[in-house]
Amino acid sequence: MSPPPPGPLSDIVEAGGLGLQVIDLDDGGVAPIVSMGVVRLGVSRAATAPAVDKERFDVLLSADPAAAAPWVGLPAGRLEAAAQVIQAMVEAQPVAAAVACQGLRASLKLSFDEALAQESLAYSMLLASEGFRAWRAAHPPRGRPRDVAPRVATQRRDDGRLSIRLTRAAARNAVDARMRDALAEALAFALDDPDAAPVVLSGEGPSFCAGGDLDEFGSAADPGQAHAIRLLRSATALAHRLGPRLTVRAQGACIGAGIEIPAAAGRIVATADAAFRLPEVGMGLIPGAGGTASIPRRIGRHRTAFMALTGWDIDAGTARTWGLVDAVEGLA
Repeated sequence: MSPPPPGPLSDIVEAGGLGLQVIDLDDGGVAPIVSMGVVRLGVSRAATAPAVDKERFDVLLSADPAAAAPWVGLPAGRLEAAAQVIQAMVEAQPVAAAVACQGLRASLKLSFDEALAQESLAYSMLLASEGFRAWRAAHPPRGRPRDVAPRVATQRRDDGRLSIRLTRAAARNAVDARMRDALAEALAFALDDPDAAPVVLSGEGPSFCAGGDLDEFGSAADPGQAHAIRLLRSATALAHRLGPRLTVRAQGACIGAGIEIPAAAGRIVATADAAFRLPEVGMGLIPGAGGTASIPRRIGRHRTAFMALTGWDIDAGTARTWGLVDAVEGLA
């Protein structure tokens, strides 16, 4: 006999297939792996983070603010708030939360390009999910007038460096399809530069990049074709190939793609007001501009999962301590 068809998502959650498993690490707790779909959170309220098998967890929270990676060290009040936010996120978007953690568990075991492909496949799948459809219904596209202004400007500087600037400042440099294509073209041009000149990527206005243009989320008629386009026109893949030749200058809001793409660069220099955030799980999605490949290679998968499951801003000082950025202007 064939197995019965799966029930509604609520049945899967109640059966333990999806959800949050919280382990108190101060009581000698261990994390039995009950399901690949369960998000595993380890919490220590001790003054010093204990030794643990990090591979059994997705996020590790410690009351020691100076706890080393993979821990996220927070003052006691913030630790409790973070645990509550993660719980609420997993309850609201169990599929997206599970997929985000599943992808991050595998990311560092894959090549960079393989990790990008894994992310894109998962992202396309989630675009058809109940969680994303509910978010899209609650946040319909605004239907703004079509903006035909250029999205990216490229210039050869007097010192020989190649400058690439995002020029959609009025929209906080939100990445729409036109900006994605223009940025990919500019980075590909830089990659093919026979002089192999240094490249500087920046954004005009108070924000480097506020992430993907929300009006376009879920607008592709063919998810399979959208997956192919994401891989063929991936600014994050090109940034990774440029490696040490590419420096990103980041200021203000660096949300979603606004940190996913820079994280693949050889160097990120942030201003003191820069803040970094991954909001996609709250939309029923996962980072879709390459962040599950680029960010873990800077800060590890546990801290990346923390960013994705809380949606909290990471300030410039913390970003430098973690290695998400390489330098902060004005900080020694």
